Amino acid sequence: MEFRWHYQDAHGREVAGPDVTFAEQTEAEDWFSDQWRDLLEAGVEQVTLLRSEIEVYGPMSLHPAG
Repeated sequence: MEFRWHYQDAHGREVAGPDVTFAEQTEAEDWFSDQWRDLLEAGVEQVTLLRSEIEVYGPMSLHPAG
């Protein structure tokens, strides 16, 4: 099983983003921690973590709370 991020706009519509996969959930989350600002600047508003095609969690906003 592989993990990957699904990228969305603020309305939940799919948007383009890096096509990278990870063997472990922690790898995906570490990558996201380093990349979320760049993703937001590129037009990604929220993300969902997938394991194969199964939703692990999300959607999660890239905007700070508040």
